[in-house]
Amino acid sequence: MALALSDLASKNVEINSLFIDEGFGTLDPETLDQTLDTLEKLQAESSKTIGIISHVDSLKERIATQIQLTRNGQGYSSLKVIG
Repeated sequence: MALALSDLASKNVEINSLFIDEGFGTLDPETLDQTLDTLEKLQAESSKTIGIISHVDSLKERIATQIQLTRNGQGYSSLKVIG
């Protein structure tokens, strides 16, 4: 995904999305709260869509719209949109 986004950016294509897929599980509760405050502020002050990919349960309380993926077995998953 990083290479594809880099390729788009090099062609002067505006990218209005930010996806974050690392590190939330390593943050202490205070730092996680500060991080989410910053991301919420960034989203409110810009036209960017911010997506967070995480397994951290405490994020569920802060993120209104969620896409939850659940394994069904044999290589299949179900998708559920909340919010």
